[in-house]
Amino acid sequence: MLGVNLKETRIYQEAKLEGRQEGRQEGEQALVLRQLTKRFGALPDSVQAQIQDCSLEQLELLSEALLDFQSLDEVQAWAAA
Repeated sequence: MLGVNLKETRIYQEAKLEGRQEGRQEGEQALVLRQLTKRFGALPDSVQAQIQDCSLEQLELLSEALLDFQSLDEVQAWAAA
């Protein structure tokens, strides 16, 4: 119509990037929750909520740190910090 391609607009590009980041964060949350559940059994709702509140960067750090955790208490202490 005006010679503007919607996919080339800044707003479209930002929305696309935001959608990718949200999808990546949700995937990382799901992975961390699965790993913790496999290692420690059913997780309390409070732990699940703490993990869902983590940023993508925090989730990436947690996914590495959880390899060293020996108990669910350590998970909770990490999340509280």
